[in-house]
Amino acid sequence: MTTRKRHSPEQVVRKPAQADRMLGEGKDVADVCRELGVSEQTYYRWRNQFGGMKADDAKRLKDLEKENSTLKRLLADAELEKAALKEIAPGKLLSPERRRAAVAHLIRVMGLSERFACRVTGQNRTTQRQEPKASTMADPDAGLRAWLRAWAKDHPRRGFRPAFHDARAEGWAVNHKKLQWLWREEGLRVPQRRRRKRTGTSTSTAPDRPTADAPNKVWAVDFQFDATTDGRPIKIASMVDEHTRECLGGLVERNITGDTLIDELDRLAAMRGYPAVLRCDNGPELACEAMADWAGERVGLAFIPPGEPWRNGYVESFNSRVRDECLNINIFWSLAQARVVISDWKEDYNQRRRHSSLGYQAPAVYAAACTHR
Repeated sequence: MTTRKRHSPEQVVRKPAQADRMLGEGKDVADVCRELGVSEQTYYRWRNQFGGMKADDAKRLKDLEKENSTLKRLLADAELEKAALKEIAPGKLLSPERRRAAVAHLIRVMGLSERFACRVTGQNRTTQRQEPKASTMADPDAGLRAWLRAWAKDHPRRGFRPAFHDARAEGWAVNHKKLQWLWREEGLRVPQRRRRKRTGTSTSTAPDRPTADAPNKVWAVDFQFDATTDGRPIKIASMVDEHTRECLGGLVERNITGDTLIDELDRLAAMRGYPAVLRCDNGPELACEAMADWAGERVGLAFIPPGEPWRNGYVESFNSRVRDECLNINIFWSLAQARVVISDWKEDYNQRRRHSSLGYQAPAVYAAACTHR
């Protein structure tokens, strides 16, 4: 079986010239093609394609055709790369795990080769083929990963720092950097809600603030609202000991008047004693004659300036935790259910939630060991 002979650009130009000379001598086309070793179809194709060309021109044309095909391929690769980048998630792929998932997605959805997909995502092919340790049976952190997932399920709005201190308290020998790395690998990051920046504080003209330098010296009280599924309101009274950060009481009612609040304060005072100061705002339940008569000479009422809730910062911070970790993630269909859920959250807050300001102790634990009497 004869193999097909390939002609160089110089031969393609020279052979039609030789054919012209032979035809001038009186030979027919069939004899000329037989002598040149080409078919008649090839001869006529060369005549149409390269007629009148010199050898250098033919060579240059071949080079241009080759360069054109290379540019077409590069353009096609660039367009395919652009389509692949649109297909994967926007933004930077910072971790090898995210790049690995992006490569697998491109191969599955767009039918790309692994080499091309790795080039688009910036993933090393060795890293792509290496099985992550977290997905193997030999993962040394499998137990801690499972504990973190369970902890995050019970505390969906809390971050890795409280998780780190709870893990250390339960006997896990891990530092905060390792736990933060595992926290991010498990995708447990909590989105932070941006707070509105407040301008124009008036700390220089603020009145003297009583200092909570001991337990039971300053209580702070405030109210917040929610609603049941039938649209009826729920009013929650929050009382905090500013020194121990304990949550005192748990009034959850449809409506709370000054008399209702006084009964709750008397109930708490029977167990803990009366505070020296009750810090509060100028709401109608607090700035009323009944509250003034109750306070008398035994409890000082420290009213914050109107329109400046940050003067009552301890209870406002506590309210934000109640809103973020309890009210926003629960739906209440009855007042009784709201009382149970909020009461359970406050008990967990007092008994188990660790505070950085208390040396990462729970408020009840700190209060039991507190010597500032």
